[in-house]
Amino acid sequence: MVDNKPGGGSNIATDMVAAAAPDGYTLLFVAVTSAINQTLYPNVKFDLNRDFEAVALGAKVPNMLVVHPSVPARNVKEFIDWARANEGKISYASSGSGTSIHMAGEMFKVRTGLKTQHIPYKGSAPAVTDLIGNQVQFMFDNMPASWPHVQSGKLKALAVTTKTRSATAPDVPTLEESGVKPFDVSSWFGLIAPKGTPKDIVDKLNKAMNAAFDKPEVKEAYAKLGAVAEKNSPQDFSKFIAAEVHNWAPIVKASGAKVD
Repeated sequence: MVDNKPGGGSNIATDMVAAAAPDGYTLLFVAVTSAINQTLYPNVKFDLNRDFEAVALGAKVPNMLVVHPSVPARNVKEFIDWARANEGKISYASSGSGTSIHMAGEMFKVRTGLKTQHIPYKGSAPAVTDLIGNQVQFMFDNMPASWPHVQSGKLKALAVTTKTRSATAPDVPTLEESGVKPFDVSSWFGLIAPKGTPKDIVDKLNKAMNAAFDKPEVKEAYAKLGAVAEKNSPQDFSKFIAAEVHNWAPIVKASGAKVD
């Protein structure tokens, strides 16, 4: 049974699961947002590594640097040169302050030294709509949301944010290939359980999730989304979460983003 608990940038759901009985029946479908929230929210109650048992990483989805077709840049270098020549005149959209889409834009600014205005929206859909309408000039969006618009010519893709190219868009280079280093960002999702959940239960859930990656229907669904599944152990996922919290902290602080 899926129980949606919106609010607080997913913090309400995270707090609820942290306090749940560690019996394997209450799990959290956690995302990169929670790793960002550890630094973004000054009074966050949970600690992803202290208060949970990592079960398995479910998927990674690339973000994609997309621009309005009127932007006179064929690649990232040309885009950076154009942005510097038009400093103060361009802005970028996000699905909201503190989201991974916003933070990918902030990381890009930190790595390149660009000064551009951030325009937060209430979700990815209205942000993409205004990007298509040229109200903003660029965006780091989850690939599944923007790729159809790239294919239709409404947007132009300059790079993906992951370490390697996406099999869904093999002709689109990575930001690191384009000279912006280091840059390895993805939207990711996985399962975690309350601290103290017995190891045999965690291992059973991990085995089931990894087995699902071999199912043809799951492979097909992932391919359509541009998502990547990696079989992993609870220990692998625990280390991954710790690294994500650590790596996002300086970007969040550099962005100056604050959420109560």
